[in-house]
Amino acid sequence: MSPPIQLLSPEIVNLIAAGEVIDSLAAVVRELVENAIDAQATRLTISVFPELWQVMVTDNGRGMSLENLRHCAQAHHTSKIFDLDDLWKITSLGFRGEALFSIAQVGQLSIQSCHATDDSNGWLVEYNQQGEVIQKSTAPMAPGTIVTASNLFGSIPVRRQGLPTFSQQLKAIQGIIENLALSHPQITWQVHHNHKLWLSISTGKTSQHILPQLLKRVHFHDLQFLCDTLVTPNNEEAKIEMVLGLPDRTSRGRLDWLKIAVNGRVVRSPQLEQTILGALSRTLPKGRFPVAFCHLMIPPSEIDWNRHPAKTEIYLQSLEFWQEKVTEIIEKALKLSPITITTGEQNQRVKKLLKASENKGSYQVSPSTASELELMKLRAVGQVNKTYIVAEHSQGLWLVEQHIAHERILYEQLQDKWQLIPVQQAIILTQLSLKQVEQLERIGLEIEPFGDNTWAVRNVPRLLENREDCTDALIELSLGGDLESAQVAVACRSAIRNGIVLEMNQMQELLDNWKKTRNPRTCPHGRPIYLSLEESSLSRFFRRHWVIGKSHGI
Repeated sequence: MSPPIQLLSPEIVNLIAAGEVIDSLAAVVRELVENAIDAQATRLTISVFPELWQVMVTDNGRGMSLENLRHCAQAHHTSKIFDLDDLWKITSLGFRGEALFSIAQVGQLSIQSCHATDDSNGWLVEYNQQGEVIQKSTAPMAPGTIVTASNLFGSIPVRRQGLPTFSQQLKAIQGIIENLALSHPQITWQVHHNHKLWLSISTGKTSQHILPQLLKRVHFHDLQFLCDTLVTPNNEEAKIEMVLGLPDRTSRGRLDWLKIAVNGRVVRSPQLEQTILGALSRTLPKGRFPVAFCHLMIPPSEIDWNRHPAKTEIYLQSLEFWQEKVTEIIEKALKLSPITITTGEQNQRVKKLLKASENKGSYQVSPSTASELELMKLRAVGQVNKTYIVAEHSQGLWLVEQHIAHERILYEQLQDKWQLIPVQQAIILTQLSLKQVEQLERIGLEIEPFGDNTWAVRNVPRLLENREDCTDALIELSLGGDLESAQVAVACRSAIRNGIVLEMNQMQELLDNWKKTRNPRTCPHGRPIYLSLEESSLSRFFRRHWVIGKSHGI
């Protein structure tokens, strides 16, 4: 006979619920820092003592009154939602009223807090496992909150044994802090491990200022930041921010820095991740992955957060709309623009020197706010080593590699219009395997047997029609890959070869067509197309800025 179904005791129910929310030291950190951000903190200090199973989070947020301190650790007590309707308009990181209660269930919880509008100096409150106050005392402090969780999982030794190693938990804590820092760049972070400073993140105007602090080999000017305000299908205002590693400047060997955030929290969204990867396809070398952070600020009614206790899995309404907008903003970020062609911070110094000189001297300097159209006028002035086109623009010189620039042009033309045309005389191929024949059929070629181990091809891509090496190109296309790979192969074979002398009008035409492409920074194989030699860098190298400064007493 099967055992009877019976009601679980409140103690077991609470432990199960706590286990869904607090399952590691990292989960404690996550819940406490999210509460601090909800309290409008701009400075956060996290102290982790793994061997002591202790976490302490200090913030300068608005703090809690004694009345709120009495109830904050009890089950399902929250100041962030009040009725059922509020579940569909969540604007805070926390909202379920489970975090502090769950921490009290698995450890010893104490909170020291001072409310910003209270006349008192603050209170120190300790709680039992039910989140009830067992001791309180006055505690002078500035407005803010200090939450200490000690002896975590001490009452559940089996749970401790099943947790990841301390180093793994520290890595998880680092990931949580980095994700929140990107999503909330206005916050300063300090993380201490056993009293030693372990991680420090300074505040920034946007996440473009934060990301280089997290990836040491990525610099501010390797990134492009764009922000668009838009209207959703439900006629509500929303915003999208994108920090994108420019593909000719930075990439990763692993897919570990493609992050999506929604309303202040990094979430998992496989569909949007694939959208970003698709928009960046054929801009990076094989085996390399993008650096990208996309933050959607969406009306709360468009999101369902109630899919996972950690709130990392969400249901996003109007998904196709957001996929379209993400693609658009990436296309805009990849375009050549004055923001992304500057070479570094030295430009700012040169501008200051020139401005100071202009105020004192008799000559005038062109304003730095030149229009994009003027800045992006590229004029061919020569060819170097029958390989590089020298292009002049209003702020310096570029060296443009002629073969891969032309390859980018042809590839995008093939993407837009993959045209197969019939040939008057069939092209004969021999010694093809069955897989090669199937590959040619897969990309749309008409191929039929023409004798023993011989096949006749009746149509070819237009770009290959009049090429002497058309047969070799078809063999290359038969060796594998999808239609996109075939288009890359055709573009590469058809592009102007290095070592060919170009007339000035040919160079100019190539430049004009190249700068209009969707992804002008890299070729379809991910190679950078141009090298920038900005006027500010040339000035710095030749010490012209030093002469200008000295001559005006700077």
